[in-house]
Amino acid sequence: MILMTGILEYSFMQNAFIAAVLVSVACGVVGTYVVIKRIVFISGGISHAAFGGIGLGYFLGINPILAAIPFSILSALAMGITSKKVKISEDTAIGILWSLGMAIGIIFINLTPGYVPDLMSYLFGSILTVPVNDIIIMIFLDLIIVVTVLLFYKEFQGISFDEEFSQVIGMPTTYIYLLLLSIVALSVVVMIKVVGVILVIALLTIPAAIAKQYTYNIRHMMIFAVILGIILTMGGLYTSYLFNLASGATIVLVLGLGFIFSSAIQKLKKSL
Repeated sequence: MILMTGILEYSFMQNAFIAAVLVSVACGVVGTYVVIKRIVFISGGISHAAFGGIGLGYFLGINPILAAIPFSILSALAMGITSKKVKISEDTAIGILWSLGMAIGIIFINLTPGYVPDLMSYLFGSILTVPVNDIIIMIFLDLIIVVTVLLFYKEFQGISFDEEFSQVIGMPTTYIYLLLLSIVALSVVVMIKVVGVILVIALLTIPAAIAKQYTYNIRHMMIFAVILGIILTMGGLYTSYLFNLASGATIVLVLGLGFIFSSAIQKLKKSL
């Protein structure tokens, strides 16, 4: 406890813990829909395509996080529309747009004159270097995500559990689905600085996957996933600080161990 208090005396650790709470809110709320609707792969595609926005930000000389917001949303909409309208398999469409986004990002970075700072932090995450400006952006994005979910809670629930029935009763399921992908894209942007575009998918799915083992109620899943996200993310952050490990990878490792432990408990309960 004394060591934890000592750690929090540093401003960068304070920022890191605030960022951990903010990403946990995003991953708990949106990750619940990702897991229930089984759109993990398309969420992974959005997270990797977001790298195009990072590269664009460097090229234009603006905050890469700000540039990633519209790029991620456009990528999400493109994947959603392509998977619904174009006559190719969904995984093929996602794979194409996934690789295109990464390629665009790399090209923009190559075109950027001079040295490109902090690039690795966007690929693999660096929660210890999250600046105040990025925290403000994360707070704003979290508010948009939470308000959107509150406004469209019934619609998101409908397309997550039974999209065909929702369409039959007159719900504009395609537009609701694209809106859901848009808030997934915003969640990805929130998480980029914490675990990087490569590991975002773990933070987006693992807390919700653990929560699903204990309840099928969406509200309860969201609350449980948020709490789990905070505990496990902070645990990973604390572990990375103690052992001088890469923060993003350590957070994902702790999340993975949490899932394995929870699964083992569930299996043990069933065997008794």
